[in-house]
Amino acid sequence: MRTNRIPMAASDLATYLRERRERVDAASLGYAGARRRTPGLRREEVAARAGISATWYTWLEQGRGGAPSAEALERVSRALLLSDVEREHLFLLGLGRPPEARHQPQEGVAPRLRRVLDGMAGCPALVITAGWDVMAWNAAAAAVLTDYGALPPERRNVLRLIFLDPRSRRANLDWEGVARFVVAVFRAGIARAGAAAAAQPIVEEMRRASPDFARIWEEGEVRGFDAALKRLNHPVLGEITLECSAFAVDGRPELTMLVFTPAVPGDEERIKALVAAA
Repeated sequence: MRTNRIPMAASDLATYLRERRERVDAASLGYAGARRRTPGLRREEVAARAGISATWYTWLEQGRGGAPSAEALERVSRALLLSDVEREHLFLLGLGRPPEARHQPQEGVAPRLRRVLDGMAGCPALVITAGWDVMAWNAAAAAVLTDYGALPPERRNVLRLIFLDPRSRRANLDWEGVARFVVAVFRAGIARAGAAAAAQPIVEEMRRASPDFARIWEEGEVRGFDAALKRLNHPVLGEITLECSAFAVDGRPELTMLVFTPAVPGDEERIKALVAAA
């Protein structure tokens, strides 16, 4: 027996598109005039904003017309002013997978994230971009790693510090291991964040400025933040070992929070005392 039931995935996509369309403030986009039977944009207005056929978009909202392409969903996402989370949900409903990553300029970090950093008094913590720009840090990071606040913004980049600052080479007891780790994570991170093109200028800069970076970069290694250790020779604390853990930042997929936890019992209290004395 034949039925006209719409497949569940298509039905969910159709419902989601209809709900998002009806939530758009049409007046704010310049669509004024006659009274509308339903709130939000009309189907033909969404189609026009997306540069697609009004008939095809109507079919999409009716669960017909087959699977949409990624390009079509991207256009519809922009037309409906979807947030990053809403855009991802649209792709999951339409294609069964998240969209390709897209690089976005940095905007700083939210106050609540700064409060999280400040709450870890005995553990150095940073928020970095895929390109290893340091966006935020806590007092423990300034005391144990680098006083980022004393640097101009363009120098608050871990690649530049590791490869171009002689103090970093002296402080890191396993400098070669740290350098290889940073470059491999950097390469993987910019690809995952869709930032490879945006990161090209710093790659070229570092290749010119540092033979060590050029040598390691040519090896093409990639890795994640797994089982990373950082051994430092600190001028006050002496030798100290830190375990590096990485955490995603909710709502900001281009950012990562790094937390350096002292591996030796008692070192956390020594870091707290160092911060208090600063």
